[in-house]
Amino acid sequence: MSNSLSSYQLNRRNLLAASTAVLALPYMVVRAAAKPKITVISQWSAGSDGAAITALGKLFEQAGGDWTHNPVPGFTTAMMNKLRAQILAGDPPAASQLKGPEIAAWSKIAPTVNLDAIVAASGYEKVVVPELARLHKPAGHWIALPLQVYRMNTLWVSKKAMDKVGATALPKTWAEFNALAAKMKAAGIQPLINGGLPYDNAMIWETCLAGISPASYRKAIMELDDAALRGPEVLAAFQQARRLSEWMDPNVGNQHYSVYIPKFMAGDGGMLLTGGAVQGVFRAAGYQLSDYLVGPGPQDNGNQGFTLNADSFIFWKRKESEFLAGQELMAKVLMSKETQKTFSGITGSVPARTDIDLSDPAFTPQQRETAAAMAASMKTGQVVLSLAHNLAQPSQVTAAMIDVLTEFIHNKDITPKQGQDHLVAAVAGVRS
Repeated sequence: MSNSLSSYQLNRRNLLAASTAVLALPYMVVRAAAKPKITVISQWSAGSDGAAITALGKLFEQAGGDWTHNPVPGFTTAMMNKLRAQILAGDPPAASQLKGPEIAAWSKIAPTVNLDAIVAASGYEKVVVPELARLHKPAGHWIALPLQVYRMNTLWVSKKAMDKVGATALPKTWAEFNALAAKMKAAGIQPLINGGLPYDNAMIWETCLAGISPASYRKAIMELDDAALRGPEVLAAFQQARRLSEWMDPNVGNQHYSVYIPKFMAGDGGMLLTGGAVQGVFRAAGYQLSDYLVGPGPQDNGNQGFTLNADSFIFWKRKESEFLAGQELMAKVLMSKETQKTFSGITGSVPARTDIDLSDPAFTPQQRETAAAMAASMKTGQVVLSLAHNLAQPSQVTAAMIDVLTEFIHNKDITPKQGQDHLVAAVAGVRS
């Protein structure tokens, strides 16, 4: 790959040298010469995500731009392969979906657009979570923009299952969660529905650790501090995750959690730990807010933690005047309150902006509670980044850690202490 990239970079230098006259023109003159155009790659093609990206395109067109979206359905890797191919061919999209540490990693592969002036003019940095700002300006300059946020440590509980065991309140701590799960199991209810995909397994474990100690999560998962990885909080997370694994369907296989939604809604499945995107899935399947209860995941340290996942767009440098204008317009559209309200209203997320009023009927009580929790967690320093959803670490570190967590969830012969030792070894191996 390094040889290909070197060849690409040489070709790009030749292109840049040949286009010096164009690039030397004042930006405003170039921008005024052409209708704004944007080409976008994302993995969003169906369901609420597909509807949201379509709505984004319409907002861009209403603002005077020419919109072209090339979805790459499936896992993120498929989209990244498409992106890599276009970059190596010297034809990157004007913008693409990308998030987390991958923003920094990919910015070393091809030139990106400096968005500092546009972000400063909008005051955007003041209204997003500081952790997000750091990810989107990896070398001190804004090159990508967050659009929507999900809280991954969210607890969803079947109303019918709660009725069967005579419970009315969501558990606030892991001890309360475990007690409710035990009641459900005794009543013949599967206490925890879950997916079997790798990120599901990692998400369950990270929710345990974030619910035990966000500070330990930050040190162990985001900073990869060896002492924290070997510490009592990480061991406790493996112990809690083992309890959760006992309450799951052992035959889930490599399936999406949505296969269990009918069981959940019927009251034969009790609880689900996952992000706000599930709300859009529930709605699309015809279920109502009255069918389930929702709130923050269990938290043992008193202050509510917030395990954050975010979707973003990175901007790739193009020399064409229509793309220069389109990228400026796209940035303004993405940062606008109208766009973020529209997008989150469709997907079930909350806006990346923390200054948006969600009292609009398009938003649910769950979204309002999540937005309030994010703001409160910002003040107490309890916002952490999701490992399972590629926010906390670069892809190679994430993959090594998720492999360990997946094996632990599915292999009950592995003790919590062994699971912790395997995680420490995996991190050491990928960093060596």
